[in-house]
Amino acid sequence: MAVRMRLRRLGAKKNPFYRIVIADSRSPRDGRFIEEIGYYNPVSQPAEVKVDADKAREWLAKGAQPSDTVRGILKNQGIL
Repeated sequence: MAVRMRLRRLGAKKNPFYRIVIADSRSPRDGRFIEEIGYYNPVSQPAEVKVDADKAREWLAKGAQPSDTVRGILKNQGIL
């Protein structure tokens, strides 16, 4: 099972809010996920980000592959 760290979109139209989740790469973007490790709110000024660093490192050690956007978020948070 290929596991990815990716964003799950929530919020209203033109007002996105994302949760950072661990999910099987074959499941839909907003579908089933394994665990939630944080959130990202790009609408607030400045953008609000919260990531559970311990869980993120644990999943990276298990082989989870972050999406490009999540990789950037993790680098900004100092996790990668």
